[in-house]
Amino acid sequence: MSKFDVVGVGLNATDTLLLVPKFPAYAGKEPFVEEMFSPGGQVASAMVACAKLGLRVKYIGTMGDDERGRIQWDSLLGTGINLDDVQVRKNCANQSAYIVIDQSTGERTVLWRRPDGLRLEPEEIRPEMIIGARLLHIDGHDTPAVARAAEIARAHGIPVTVDVDTVYHGFDRVLPNIDYLITSSEFPPQWTNERDPFRALIMIQEEFGMKVAAMTLGAFGAIARMNGEFVYSPAFVVDCLDTTGAGDVFHGAFCYSVLEGYSLRDSLDFSNAMAALNCTEIGARGGIKDAAAARALLASGQRRSKKDFVQRASS
Repeated sequence: MSKFDVVGVGLNATDTLLLVPKFPAYAGKEPFVEEMFSPGGQVASAMVACAKLGLRVKYIGTMGDDERGRIQWDSLLGTGINLDDVQVRKNCANQSAYIVIDQSTGERTVLWRRPDGLRLEPEEIRPEMIIGARLLHIDGHDTPAVARAAEIARAHGIPVTVDVDTVYHGFDRVLPNIDYLITSSEFPPQWTNERDPFRALIMIQEEFGMKVAAMTLGAFGAIARMNGEFVYSPAFVVDCLDTTGAGDVFHGAFCYSVLEGYSLRDSLDFSNAMAALNCTEIGARGGIKDAAAARALLASGQRRSKKDFVQRASS
């Protein structure tokens, strides 16, 4: 029996949320309603979602030893996530972000910083950290380190999911060991120089041979390609307070879906439901729910129409 269902290698961050009635115009001013600390980060938040869904989870990453680092550490304690291979870097600030949340739409604007002292090096990834997992989830930031993790996973038959939203130097070393690629809609054109994101996604999948190549589409949901066919899953319509962390929760839910043996369509639908629920609360992890809540939304929730997606795709 595997020791962990999911091992995650990648970023965490401690956010400062600023709630504003509406986002100011360029060079304008706007009073903010509230300011608060909120833990987040791509892989750390995905792992919290996995733990909430009942999976056995391990997180591998680095944290600073400042106040933001302590907030992040405390946020993970009590979740059931194994933190044995989290490194706390001395005299280093944690990754931080200032996130401006437009209360009129729930959309957020992110300004972030990650000190060089938090870099995870490939030699710090040891095989025993990875081989006890049923699945590995990574991002792309410390590219040599996550490439090493993905290589170990591939050598031991462990499927790998990746969350990537921008082009990282050396990411061509990561992609050959990916089974489930889930990108932003911006990444495929950036990577291939093909303007059409759907053709670009096909190009990436056919070059590197991953089982599933997918894109998240924000308010429009997600689309994925498997066995030469695209599957589209529309987003749910909810009372959106904050979109921060929606993609991270989507990835955590997708990890769960893979391990549960869901079909691709069911995986996308479930992940969209979990992401939508997270948007109904403030913060990157504010609305992470359990599987029962996601299934309830699946059963009765309102969804965007396919017409909306077609219009978006053709624009």
